[in-house]
Amino acid sequence: MNQDVADAGRIEDAMLTRAAQAGEVAALGQLLERHRAGMRAVALSILGPGADAEDVLQDAALTALRRIGDVREPGAVGAWLRMIVRNASRNVLRDSVRLRPLDEVELPAVDDGPEQWLERSALRDWVWEALEELSPALQLPLVLRHFTHAVTSYERIAHACGVPVGTVRSRLSHGRAKFAAALAATADAAHADTEQRVRATRIEARETLDAAENGSFGKLLTERWAPDVALLRGMDLLGGRDLLVRTMDHDIEDGVRQRLVQAAAGRSLAVWEMEILNPADNPDHCPPSVAWLMTLDDAGRVRQLRLCHPRPVQKIEALPALVA
Repeated sequence: MNQDVADAGRIEDAMLTRAAQAGEVAALGQLLERHRAGMRAVALSILGPGADAEDVLQDAALTALRRIGDVREPGAVGAWLRMIVRNASRNVLRDSVRLRPLDEVELPAVDDGPEQWLERSALRDWVWEALEELSPALQLPLVLRHFTHAVTSYERIAHACGVPVGTVRSRLSHGRAKFAAALAATADAAHADTEQRVRATRIEARETLDAAENGSFGKLLTERWAPDVALLRGMDLLGGRDLLVRTMDHDIEDGVRQRLVQAAAGRSLAVWEMEILNPADNPDHCPPSVAWLMTLDDAGRVRQLRLCHPRPVQKIEALPALVA
């Protein structure tokens, strides 16, 4: 009898997994509910009771949404869900949470066909469309948590947004609830091509860095960014276009360069993660990396820029350089 029950459970899991892979959010919700107890048990066994365990479970639900297409054995989806929780819990313990960005596309297995690629692309576009329904205050923490390589911890998100860590936790929790509702509301809507948007923002990032190196950074800002663009640190205004140009030019003169590592983009927000290459004679000129967090206007122009370093700057002298 027990074997019959187990077999029936695997059959139901397989049916729900295939439905979720086809874009049915209700099926994914049923899967998460069926395996919630097992997922919670894994989180509690590693982290113990508390906010971290609850956060891991909420993050696991979003990870399952964007990676459900990766499941190769639909009948074993429970083990897959528990693995997601186990890995995320161990990352918390190592204090180096690194969630995969939503726009990061894995190389396909040899048996992946056009249908699988279309399903994954459609799911990614749907996720972005739902994120665009959130307010900026809720959208930015979710994007940083799930779209970036290095600005994922509560402390780094708090630094980037200029709010306390407790506020980050609250906004993530509230944002996840709003996001779930937005997913349902946008299920049948037309979804923009996220992959095309990411390709475009990568090109934009490289052209921006090239302009900085050849002395035309100010010209590019005038042509492509909003005329009243603002440079922020958290919620504090540091300056506008003139400060951006002056500090970038100063860094280039000092031999500092940046290299694009990761990019993500929606209609209202874009993120460029950069590796910083310091001059050989001054290897500590700037931190090793920086994330450009850009709020876009209706025309797609940058109107606000926040710079966030994955490693905190120990000392800031006067106004910082663009990458320091």
